[in-house]
Amino acid sequence: MTAKLANKIALVTGATSGIGLATAQRFAREGAQVIVTGRRQAELDAAVKSIGHDTVGLRVDSSDLTALDGLYDEIRARFGRLDVLYANAGGGSMLPLGEITEEQFDDTFGRNVKGTLFTVQKALPLLSKGASIILTGSTAGSTGTPAFSVYGASKAAVRAFARNWILDLKDRGIRVNTISPGPTRTTGLVELAGSDAAAQQGFVDYLATQIPLGRVGEPDEIAKAAVFLASDDASFVNGVELFVDGGLAQI
Repeated sequence: MTAKLANKIALVTGATSGIGLATAQRFAREGAQVIVTGRRQAELDAAVKSIGHDTVGLRVDSSDLTALDGLYDEIRARFGRLDVLYANAGGGSMLPLGEITEEQFDDTFGRNVKGTLFTVQKALPLLSKGASIILTGSTAGSTGTPAFSVYGASKAAVRAFARNWILDLKDRGIRVNTISPGPTRTTGLVELAGSDAAAQQGFVDYLATQIPLGRVGEPDEIAKAAVFLASDDASFVNGVELFVDGGLAQI
């Protein structure tokens, strides 16, 4: 059986843990030459080792435009093109209205909106005809969650990017799709509940009660959907928001 991503050059940003790491592992097993980024060198080195398959790791903060220039200079020199771009780097924190700070807003929108925008825009000269761009959205972008409005707004902006970019890129045949995970068992999710292990498990257990399937997702389940959108199997899938959420956003 032919690997779904054979001969493709794929970049996954924010791939040192969680969904990004699981996706990079899937991409590599499906035959892609994978490049991953992260902000911390030790975690990046560990991710590259766990992915294997000659994966290239580059230390990059996706909200730093100069760092993005260096990233794409390196990819151009090594590989000459990109066939798949998964703009996954991002994150957020919880603060209710009345306690939101400028620092929280700038951090969340810098990582999720500014970082996504310029990660994609600066990649355009490298993207091959018919390339696949995947953006990481969230169910938080279309549902309500207490104390999560800034993060939700940032993910709604990401969804809006995809709707508009498919028109900007139509002459190049480049597809842009958004994956919107529901609550997924990652470090970023459980740490929203603080550092106490019991509190983290209680938070996960509560989230599971809100999901029709009765559990939170696992990173590899999101990665499988990303493989589909990256592959030629999704050649006529463009501009969609693919919820991988156990049904959470559908009720």
